[in-house]
Amino acid sequence: MKFTRRRFLGTGSALPFGLGLAGLATAARADAAAGKADLIVTGGRIYTMNSSQPRAEALAVRGDRLLAVGSNDDILAYASPATKRIDARGLTITPGFIDAHSHPLFGEEALGVNVNLPRIADVKDALARQAAKTPPGHWVRGVMYDDTKFEEERALERRDIDEVVSDHPVFVGHRGGHTAVVNSKAFEIAGVTVDTPDPTGGKYFRENGELSGKIAEHALDVFRKVGTWPKMDREVRQASAKVATANMAASRLTSTTDAYGNADNMRAYQDALAAGELNCRVAFMPGGNSDMFEGLKAAGIRSGFGDDMLRIGAVKYSADGSASERTMSMSTPYKGQPDNFGILTMTQEQIDAAVDDAVAHDFRVGIHANGDVAIDMVLKAYERVLAGHTGQNPRHRIEHCSLINDELLRRIRATGVVPAPFYTYIYYHGNKWLDYGEEKMQSMFAHRSFLDAGIPVAPASDFTPGPYEPMMALQSMVTRTDTRGRVWGANQRVAVAEALRICTVHGAYASFEEDRKGSLQPGRLADFVLLAEDPHEVDASRLVNIPIVRTVMGGRTTYEA
Repeated sequence: MKFTRRRFLGTGSALPFGLGLAGLATAARADAAAGKADLIVTGGRIYTMNSSQPRAEALAVRGDRLLAVGSNDDILAYASPATKRIDARGLTITPGFIDAHSHPLFGEEALGVNVNLPRIADVKDALARQAAKTPPGHWVRGVMYDDTKFEEERALERRDIDEVVSDHPVFVGHRGGHTAVVNSKAFEIAGVTVDTPDPTGGKYFRENGELSGKIAEHALDVFRKVGTWPKMDREVRQASAKVATANMAASRLTSTTDAYGNADNMRAYQDALAAGELNCRVAFMPGGNSDMFEGLKAAGIRSGFGDDMLRIGAVKYSADGSASERTMSMSTPYKGQPDNFGILTMTQEQIDAAVDDAVAHDFRVGIHANGDVAIDMVLKAYERVLAGHTGQNPRHRIEHCSLINDELLRRIRATGVVPAPFYTYIYYHGNKWLDYGEEKMQSMFAHRSFLDAGIPVAPASDFTPGPYEPMMALQSMVTRTDTRGRVWGANQRVAVAEALRICTVHGAYASFEEDRKGSLQPGRLADFVLLAEDPHEVDASRLVNIPIVRTVMGGRTTYEA
């Protein structure tokens, strides 16, 4: 019989009804003859995130790809004596989790001291010990500082540091990256006094007519240009990439995005990859103000260049301050601070020029914009360049996109822009939301609003400012409850199934990789995790405690409990 295109399509469309489930299973087992699996996983409760086959109980892997997904009987047909097997009875399997915005290479601990400690007294002791082994005139660095986590329930101040270190300049960087606390020696060598004007896009904080020690945004640059700073060599950076991605794998992540990288960062990832030490896929966003971005443009390299392990993403800029450090630019003031509307770090003209330059060189753009003022400015730039755009939507991004309103939602949807709000912040940073108040929190980190508007909101930790643990992210988005039991913006809650889709399918969409990962179906990358409990069935207040059993990336186990 001669098969015309119409006859072929007609036969194919009728096939499922003619064969039934038993016939399909037989066909699937026959397909196994085309190739055996390197690995099969059977007996699990699999949530595939594939709408045409949402549930399964087994899967087969060949190389770094999924060969088949289906029933135990279907998948066992792909086994050979050499096939590795994982018995997943009693376990839940999901696609590997994706973090669409983080800063993994926080290797500064090799150059400073971790001050993520319970008490200010502990921080002072740590800085004093670090100063004792620091050469004269060199900076003493503190990292991972968080102003709302101390038992004293106050922030670190200049006078605290002066009491223990007076002969070295000290720079205690906030884990959010937008503020720091420095001592009097630091102000001295930087030439900053109480009468020094704030730099454009930055601030020296003052209290009672004196410098408090807190500095923000572009004010940090003033101090980074003076004195002798510790440096990190290539080997330490590679080790940082190894450890960072191993820690991510242990938390269930199979992909992340480095959301502001330079040449040293890229080299570290490449070195780790060459050594077989890169345990997480990386989408790499070059910093817009970096020499690396200039080099990429000169070489004709654009967004999308790379492979499934390491790929160039959007170019990154920053238009305003921080949500967690309470410096983001808003149209209404911070609660109880009538004159504080936050800080803009770019003008409209600078944003427009950055977007024009990126688009001219075939780059997608990702601009950090937390407050509604900054989001509006970024959207104006995107709307202008998209007005004359033809072809596939470039999916420009708004990093963080923290405070929205109905009009901003409408414009985000109309432009096809991808928002990437924080997914663990509600749970982890509860005390910080006191400076915003419940009314604002109903429009912040607005996962519910984005979903209801049909916007594929991306999953983002912004690590180190926020933890990247996906189970914490699920609990944060589902309950909108912080560690002290306070609820912030309950109207933005999402269902567990929606949170899982955000952390998988939407994460892949954000980097233009939804045809490769984010769901479990034949031909996609074999990235998946095995959980000890089903997130759909545990109490939402226990999601953060679900144990991880195994993480698999490209068919290779990157973490096993």
